[in-house]
Amino acid sequence: MSILLLEKRGPIALLTLNRPEMMNALGQEGDGPAVTAVCAEITADPMIRCAILTGAGRAFSAGGDVKAMKEKQGAFGGSPADIREGYRRNIHMIVRSIYNLEVPLISAINGPAIGLGCDVACMADIRIAADTAKMGVTFLKLGLIPGDGGAWLLPRLIGASRAAELLFTGDVIDAKTAAEWGLVSRVVPADKLMDEALALANKIAQQPPQALRLAKTLMRHGTTSSYDTIMEMSAAAQALMHETNDHVEGVNAIIEKRAPVFKGN
Repeated sequence: MSILLLEKRGPIALLTLNRPEMMNALGQEGDGPAVTAVCAEITADPMIRCAILTGAGRAFSAGGDVKAMKEKQGAFGGSPADIREGYRRNIHMIVRSIYNLEVPLISAINGPAIGLGCDVACMADIRIAADTAKMGVTFLKLGLIPGDGGAWLLPRLIGASRAAELLFTGDVIDAKTAAEWGLVSRVVPADKLMDEALALANKIAQQPPQALRLAKTLMRHGTTSSYDTIMEMSAAAQALMHETNDHVEGVNAIIEKRAPVFKGN
């Protein structure tokens, strides 16, 4: 069975990491292509306006498959050259495809999100945690470094000092601390997590689809591009949006004092 299940609920794509007997550990052979295929399907579907990523069972994801590491299998087997390629065609495929998903993505962190699992959660645009969730980047406890891009991403989310504290200590923090540090935007009771995530996703899905995807693209490029580059990209994207029917609908809805109905054209 695929590591990542896809369920479409109208304009919402519900993604579930599906290896509950292993706390959704990642890195088995085929995980990268499987996640990439699901993300490509979502991006190619104009009906999808928002996605939610969560984990089956009691964990979001315990991270890299430690048993596979011990047995030198999957992404973690072979010579150093083999392992390098294993990361590139497996682990990196997972995080790249999730990070580059065109539609807004919410991580609904239902339990432990550790190591690679924490970084996967952080690839989303918005993170909501159950009050029972825990998060940590524990690579050093395994004698490893973040091999999945976490060293690039985490300081951008919570600042260099807190990112360094998490990485260098290997501490696992609770949901309350994660919210205080900005690692998640809100904490909710565990039994309300998916209700909250779906409510937020449906609110996002009310926005004009083309503009929504472009807005996400601009924010993504904003993490690495110069101000002038983003200004030029914004002008070009805005020119396209002015020619859409959804823009006309938005303007008319404001003038007519009613809720807009965006159709994606």
